[in-house]
Amino acid sequence: LGRGPRGRAGMITRLRDHHDLDAWAAENLVAYLEDERDAAGALPTDRRIVVERFRDELGDWRLVLLTPFGGRVHAPWSLALEARLGERLSAEVRTIWSDDGIAIRLPDGDDVVSIAEELLFPDPDEVEDIVVGQVASSALFASRFRENAARALLLPRRRPGTRTPLWQQRQRAADLLAVASRYGSFPILVETYREVLSDVFDLAALREVLGGIARREIAIHSVETPKASPFASSLLFDYVAAYMYDGDAPLAERRAGALTLDRDLLRELLGQEELRELLDPEALADLELNLQSLTEERQATTADQLHDLLRRLGDLSADEIAARADGGPAAGDAWLTELIASRRVVAARIAGDDRWIAIEDVARYRDGVGVSPPSGVPAAFLGPATGALDGLLARFARTHGPFLTPEPARRWGLPVGVVGDALERLLAAGTILRGEFRPGGAERDWIDPDVLRLLRRRSLARLRKDVEPVDPAAFARFLPAWHGIAAVGEAPAPLRQNAALERLAEVIDQLAGLALPASVLERDILPARVPGYQPRLLDELGTLGEVSWIGRGSLGRDDGRVVLLRPGRELLRPAPIAADGDRPAGPRHDRIREHLAARGASFYRELFVAAGGGRDREVLDVLWDLVWAGEVTNDTFAPLRALRWKRPTRATRPAGRPGRLTALGPPEAAGRWSLVAPLPGSATERLHATALALLDRHGVVTREAVAGEAIDGGFSAVYPVLRALEEAGRIRRGYFIDGLGAAQFAVAGAIERLRAAREPGRDAGERSVFLLAATDPANPYGAAIAWPRRDEADRRPLPRAAGAHVVIVDGVAVLYVDRGGGSIQVLPAGGERETAEAAARALGGLLADGPRSELVITRVDGQPVAESSFRESLIGAGFVAGYRGLVLRRAPEPSGLGGRGARGPIARITARRAGLD
Repeated sequence: LGRGPRGRAGMITRLRDHHDLDAWAAENLVAYLEDERDAAGALPTDRRIVVERFRDELGDWRLVLLTPFGGRVHAPWSLALEARLGERLSAEVRTIWSDDGIAIRLPDGDDVVSIAEELLFPDPDEVEDIVVGQVASSALFASRFRENAARALLLPRRRPGTRTPLWQQRQRAADLLAVASRYGSFPILVETYREVLSDVFDLAALREVLGGIARREIAIHSVETPKASPFASSLLFDYVAAYMYDGDAPLAERRAGALTLDRDLLRELLGQEELRELLDPEALADLELNLQSLTEERQATTADQLHDLLRRLGDLSADEIAARADGGPAAGDAWLTELIASRRVVAARIAGDDRWIAIEDVARYRDGVGVSPPSGVPAAFLGPATGALDGLLARFARTHGPFLTPEPARRWGLPVGVVGDALERLLAAGTILRGEFRPGGAERDWIDPDVLRLLRRRSLARLRKDVEPVDPAAFARFLPAWHGIAAVGEAPAPLRQNAALERLAEVIDQLAGLALPASVLERDILPARVPGYQPRLLDELGTLGEVSWIGRGSLGRDDGRVVLLRPGRELLRPAPIAADGDRPAGPRHDRIREHLAARGASFYRELFVAAGGGRDREVLDVLWDLVWAGEVTNDTFAPLRALRWKRPTRATRPAGRPGRLTALGPPEAAGRWSLVAPLPGSATERLHATALALLDRHGVVTREAVAGEAIDGGFSAVYPVLRALEEAGRIRRGYFIDGLGAAQFAVAGAIERLRAAREPGRDAGERSVFLLAATDPANPYGAAIAWPRRDEADRRPLPRAAGAHVVIVDGVAVLYVDRGGGSIQVLPAGGERETAEAAARALGGLLADGPRSELVITRVDGQPVAESSFRESLIGAGFVAGYRGLVLRRAPEPSGLGGRGARGPIARITARRAGLD
């Protein structure tokens, strides 16, 4: 709320312009807020709770909590406050709650307000038990019980078709309640508990609020006012209305406090008993070591601490004592000898094993386990022990995690039935709990409530650590795996024909709608995802009508970006790059458009004639202008591959007659050409399809990743769709990757895989190394993640250029290989020797399955390679000195000299024909 005339005027203007309030309404609202701030000194927010105290007309204290958290939080909170305040003040305390806060009437007395303020904020871990114990005494419970009983036809009408007066419904519900209260598992009772605790109350949010107060994330503003503030006045009015006729409360409401509840059945309904899937196994293992004093910080360091340990844990053997002694067996034996000499511990034979117990426990083991006391024990320690076995089992539960009945029975050599009966007595007394707690278990366990509370806290701490955002390097480790790219040295075996086609179709679906350079599509991107990729696979999919392509901008004369599309993904078809007024224009352009519009798909010879003839190069330039503008496409991939072939120069080209076609026509004009269909669907449908494609491609969609794809409208265009998907529960929104902004959306499976990549999980000798094209969407650097800076002055970003490559080691970019491979740049992570060597070895992947037979590095970081410190890493990776720089040659294959080998002349000619060059 702005202060001063200027801030007040700005607030009124905002209310009128953005919230449709007229001038009077805006003025009244601002005045109301100002009056509250002046009276209480502060306004309640989600980060501040206002506690206001004042005396009413009769002189009684009123305490008001003003918060914006809503009735689902305030309702259970008020029940907990009634219980705590009533018990502490020994008087009935009345409360009323609404969406705006809680009002409390306190009895008059000394220090009653200070005592009440200390009890306003219960412990987050205890509030649920307090609410469950108090909910039966609320009017809400009685009304919900009456509704459930009527819905279950337990309150039938005497005369169908006529209404039953409300007072009669209450009487009949009271009679039913009087009978049902004797049976804690009565279905209507249990359903009422479930409905109130799960549907009406939001206990999880209440715990979160109380936890925020305990962590001081939510501030408390306490103030005493001479009279109720404007906010408190509305609550006070509700209080008077609620209790004006309190003496006339129906019998059902007054008897609700006497209800009993089958807590076991309630836990089953609410899912509180089945915790084995929620508790963390590692947290349980750590807690059990801690409870048993097997951790270093809990071990005994003196004889006195060993005595305390025996009193806390109970009987221990000599080996068990040695495991808990800080100095090992020698120290344990020395301290045990000292305790025996001072008659503070005695030996006992339990279940056929020699153990040691504290002398204070002799009577408990005698009466509970049947151990014969040794001679010489003072009579003070031999008196009758009441509930000896129960006490031993309670201590066993306090010092162990979830356990089954046979475990203490075996340790003490007792019948399982005897131990089971004792555990049932402890359960009835509330000393221990029973449920499904141990992860991976199959039976119901016993556990101490305090141990369960500690286990929940530790599990929650681990979960909170797991849900912390990962660093950008983890995202770089996640993306290649999300795209199915194998690390260097881990290439799987080539797939069979059908499997390869299916895998290629999956890859194209994941890349659908993304503009990629045609020069790297079949050289780097598709082979990285499809083991044993061959260009014929893409041709076969095209022949089957399972893939098409559309141009998306030129990258010079011999390259451009293309978008791949699969059937059913037409909504991802890009719009033409140029607007109508700026699209490629000229007589030849118009003639080709008119011809294709009239005749449909046509071969180059027809287009050549329609364009007016002339030189092939002139017609081809016009045709490819239309292709890169997204207006014309082809039904094969041969023209894209032919762009990379070497063309004869003007001097060496045969003259020929003007207008005469060559025998086969230009290779970059092969196939049939056609106009790209208009954009399908509405703008909303296209944005929805784009959002789904982004989620499929990136797993975790961030603003930076969307900006890297140059989508029309950017992140702001797809954000409403992503938000709608999140609100519908189909995706999740959160802060998953550190440093990439708060607006991040992800599919559930991607979140788990991303968090699994939090740590590299490899030792120094087995690093995860990827060699990716700089333009590959699996490379987040230069798009979602900024390139690492070598120093403060290095602010020039590296380009995601076609033909450039990046080496990523354990998720960190180490090397940037410029287009052509002759120059590399070493990023900061390359300063580590082992990382640099792993990255240098990965450069050999530039020679695998490609036309290039050698890689020559001439410059490193702009300097000659001979002057670079990275030279040693390159030599260690197999590079040898040459007259131009350091050279890495592909090892000759056995059939390399013949004409039919995999790398022989015939194979090279075939590769060129197929477009592998």
